[in-house]
Amino acid sequence: MGAVALKLGDGTARFRKATLLSSVLRLLMLFSVVFTNLFALYAFTYYSPPPSSSNLAVFSDQLAQILREIDLAQKKLNQIGNEKLGYATIDPSKSVFPPELKLFLNRHPLPLGRDARSGMTEMVSSVGHRCGAAADLLAQFTRYSAGGRCPNDADLAQTLLARGCAPLPRRRCLSGAGPPAVRSPSDGSRWIKPRSKTEFPVDEVLSLADGIAVGFDVDGGDFAAAMAARNVTVVTGSPVNDGGAVFPLQLTPGQRFPFADSVFDLVRSGSMAAPGETLAAAEFLMFDFDRVLRAGGVLWLDCWRCVDEKGKSALTGLVDRFGFKKLKWVVGEKADAAGSGKVIIVSALLQKPARG
Repeated sequence: MGAVALKLGDGTARFRKATLLSSVLRLLMLFSVVFTNLFALYAFTYYSPPPSSSNLAVFSDQLAQILREIDLAQKKLNQIGNEKLGYATIDPSKSVFPPELKLFLNRHPLPLGRDARSGMTEMVSSVGHRCGAAADLLAQFTRYSAGGRCPNDADLAQTLLARGCAPLPRRRCLSGAGPPAVRSPSDGSRWIKPRSKTEFPVDEVLSLADGIAVGFDVDGGDFAAAMAARNVTVVTGSPVNDGGAVFPLQLTPGQRFPFADSVFDLVRSGSMAAPGETLAAAEFLMFDFDRVLRAGGVLWLDCWRCVDEKGKSALTGLVDRFGFKKLKWVVGEKADAAGSGKVIIVSALLQKPARG
């Protein structure tokens, strides 16, 4: 074995390398080799008689029981997953559901026979998968006199939609007069005279992009009326009407927009919460905005709320992924609803690029 010299002042201390550790390692290696050879010898020389038929039967029963338990566990996991996602099966046989809903959910032959385009021969009605989680409200919505006047339950319909029960089932009743018409906003409206730098006047929006004739407003309100006064037809998510200039739809941001691709010149979404810890919901929404917007059209993010700088950065990164041209991008602050602090407000006019 070699020696290690350590210089200390005028003298020299000499130490032998430690040999205890290396000796232990050699012993462990020797033991491992011996044990492996003995195990191999035992495996080649040991004779195991074939199992009897009774032992095989017991083993088969045990294996079948294990497989049944695995199957039950898998079904339970699927059930837990479905409940977590909000899926619920609507069982028409439940006594809580009125006859009208049960009739609607049945399969019905098409009145004119087979549809040549789709090949369908019967109509399969459907309701949203979250409707089962609001069974009492759904039963209330479908409890009416067939052929009579529909109940005055617009608020109930909106409550169901807000809970993800979309689409709602059809009903066999006659509608009433509907909500009052929305008139054009006054000159003091925020669409004419904004109250803050993050609110854009409609005239400025129309001046930044050419050819805006048809728009889609997710939120509703009097925005559509303000655009109608400027010869822009707007489909809105608010259940209001304005002499044919506003086309109201019962929808929520959580559902796929019921429009074909590339049909709108302008899409507005206001007072939305910007993405936080997860981008999934915001991504689905942004991709649907992009889908219904034509190339060259404008996406108007109107006063989106970000809880902090991290949320603003997430929103900025999400927008940048689409390659939109930023016609206008304004960031401001306002007090939150609880009055405990401030939130960041982002408003933007984004032009969709032409993609080959």
